[in-house]
Amino acid sequence: MLLRLTLSLLICFLALPVKAAMTIEIVGGAANRIPVAILPFSLPVAPGMPPGLQNPAEVVTGDLGRSGYFRILDVSDVITPPAEPQALQLPAWKSRGADAVVIGQIRPVSNDRIEVRFWLFDAVRQTQLAALAYTTTPEGLRTVAHRIADAVHQALLGEPGAYGGRIAYILKRGGRYELQVADADSQNAVTVTTSPEPLISPAWSPDGRRLAYVSFEDKKPVVYVQNLADGKRRAVARFRGSNSAPAWAPDGRRLAVTLSKDETSQIYLLDLLTGEATRFTRGGALDTEAVFSPDGQWLYFTSDRGGSPQIYRASLATGAANRVTFEGGYNVSPTLSPDGRTLAFVHRRDGRFHVAVMDLNSRQMQVLTETVHDESPSFAANGRLLLYATLVNDRGVLATVSVDGKVKQRLSQSGDLREPAWGP
Repeated sequence: MLLRLTLSLLICFLALPVKAAMTIEIVGGAANRIPVAILPFSLPVAPGMPPGLQNPAEVVTGDLGRSGYFRILDVSDVITPPAEPQALQLPAWKSRGADAVVIGQIRPVSNDRIEVRFWLFDAVRQTQLAALAYTTTPEGLRTVAHRIADAVHQALLGEPGAYGGRIAYILKRGGRYELQVADADSQNAVTVTTSPEPLISPAWSPDGRRLAYVSFEDKKPVVYVQNLADGKRRAVARFRGSNSAPAWAPDGRRLAVTLSKDETSQIYLLDLLTGEATRFTRGGALDTEAVFSPDGQWLYFTSDRGGSPQIYRASLATGAANRVTFEGGYNVSPTLSPDGRTLAFVHRRDGRFHVAVMDLNSRQMQVLTETVHDESPSFAANGRLLLYATLVNDRGVLATVSVDGKVKQRLSQSGDLREPAWGP
């Protein structure tokens, strides 16, 4: 049993303009989903209560229901939701098939702020599992609701949720390319930058405040870094030839980039303060798509030095490299889980491209997806989900898959979506 949790957070959230929202389709779920009753939060009519607040239970219900791990019970007959644990009739919810029950309340506090409380109960054992309190603004209520969903996920499954993160991706529509950022549930999408020329390879900084990406607006690939708070950006790699595949070092001070300024495409380490690019790989092979290990000691990258595109690992201290992937003749686009234990990549099998994972200790590989044109896998902050792009009816869409392959979702929006990246 988990200990009762108590937390008070002050969340400052900048309201952003909403663009066309994506919808999420569940295409596969866990075999044994946990039945959960999420009751509407109590919203009393009281002096100082802001009007028009969305009930957090709606967001929590959406998050947990789409995850594939939970079965959300119908609570539409609840007229007066309990505002306190003492008013909750747990035996009644147990008889309705609930394993867990969520209740909550909102009340106004000073200076146009609100306090959001929630409680999670084990309906079978009749015990409280978690209790949290947040202080926020009305604009930050949706963010708080995602955090509540994360807490419920953690309490019931024993692992962190990934409902409160952000995703970046490229949207092509009307002959233009847009770099967009949205909540993990695809809401609150905003355009970071737009261009008539291709935009590719968005990469989040470790603190989630900046995005690196590649733009072809100069009629060649150039790496930019853009601040999300004020929109300011600068070109950080505009060398002769191609500049591509940016990846952040864990300290946020360097990028690994692929440059062709000297000969074939090679990996360089770019100091963002000085602008100096130091060559890391050498030789006649094509080396690209580098990513840092979470501990900052290794680079994983794609190379054809062995005759076919494969993933290698090199020590940042010595440069010594060894091959990681051996199954099949095409393994590219490496990305690492936050704990550094799992490698995800694109694997070709029978002419089709799938997302695969490898346990770096056992070197066991598992293909996760059944779609056939997959690209750009990216781990959620909890390391349990992967976001990737694929083709459905000749249109680019985003999808997620759990690292065990059991839970699958598809995100849908008008336009062509590519190059996703899950934020920290």
